[in-house]
Formats: sequence, C-alpha cells, structure tokens
Amino acid sequence: VADCADALNVISNHDHRDSTSVPAPFADFGHDLEAGVSGMNIGVPSEYLVDGIEPGVRSAFEASLKTLEDLGANISETSLPLTDHALAVYYIIAPSECSANLARYDGVKYGFSEQDADSMWDAYEKTRQRGFGPEVKRRIMLGTYALSSGYYDAYYLKAQQVRTIIRQEFESEFEKFDALVMATSPTTAFKLGEKMDDPVQMYLN
Repeated sequence: VADCADALNVISNHDHRDSTSVPAPFADFGHDLEAGVSGMNIGVPSEYLVDGIEPGVRSAFEASLKTLEDLGANISETSLPLTDHALAVYYIIAPSECSANLARYDGVKYGFSEQDADSMWDAYEKTRQRGFGPEVKRRIMLGTYALSSGYYDAYYLKAQQVRTIIRQEFESEFEKFDALVMATSPTTAFKLGEKMDDPVQMYLN
C-alpha cells in the first residue's frame, strides 16, 4: 500500500507536457497510513458480489474482509443501485473519447505513418488500417457512431448524464464510509488470448 501511495504521489503531479494533465493540488496519498484501518468504516456494495464471480475469487475477497475486521475496521454491506448501468455508460463514453482523441493520428502530425501509398488519401487509410489493432478500431467505430449526428443526444449526452448520477451515488456513499471495497476482477487471470474471440466477455471483465 505504501508503494502504491508513493507511485500515486508521483503520477498525480502536473505534467506540463501533457495538455490533459490537471494542475490541481493534492494531499500526500500516504499521509494516514500510520493510522492503519482501525476504526475505519468500510462498505461492501452488494451489487459487486454477483453470480459471475469465481468461487476462489469470492473466498479470497471474503478472507480479506475478515482481515480488515480483525484489524479493527467496521465492515457493512451497502448498495450502489446504478451499478447495472455503469458498464453501458463506460462503453459509450470511453469509445467516444477514443474516437475524438485518435482522429489526430492520421500519419501526418502524430503516430505511425504508412509510406507505401499511392496518394495522400491512400496513406491516411493505410495508416489507420495498419496503425491500430482490432480493439482500438472497434472502439473508434463505436465512438464515431455514438458521436454522429442524430445519435449524440441519444447516446453520448445521455451517458454523461447517467455518469453524473453514478458519481453522485458514490459521493453519497463516501459520506458514510471511508472506503468501498470489492473484488478487483470476477475471475482469476486467464490464459493469453483465451478470450480474444469474445469481446463482450472481456468488456464484462
């Protein structure tokens, strides 16, 4: 945990070479590590203990809750009802931002550039064809669709509104709890390439 706090302290600083980096002040993320977890109120959202969690993952998670309890934390079950909408919201907003941000990678100003082309337009096409993998292309297409005329309000704008409500739900929970805990992943590590043919299962992960 201390190592994670140190790493977060470094990467949370403003990067003047990154236009998306926010120059906002932050507290030392490790400032209260000495206090430990004794007396902390920890919430366990019931929506994250779903049927799809592998038995081994569930038992390891429950063992970690017992450890926290033994160290003096107060463990309580809580609820985040909007959890069911989070995945859909993410897979509209993230691909939309992907589509907008990767539009600049045209082989002229940024990124990979395919030189074996007959014309400028051929170079554009081949650059984007060969410069991105299948998942990136999939996200660009999804995002372009969500941002297109006639769909922007129905998908992207609506997803942003739901995201705000989800954020407010979390903020409400953090008024009651110091931390919310859940399993990191519903499954243990799968073999390389094992789920490549099932992108929906990967998205759920």
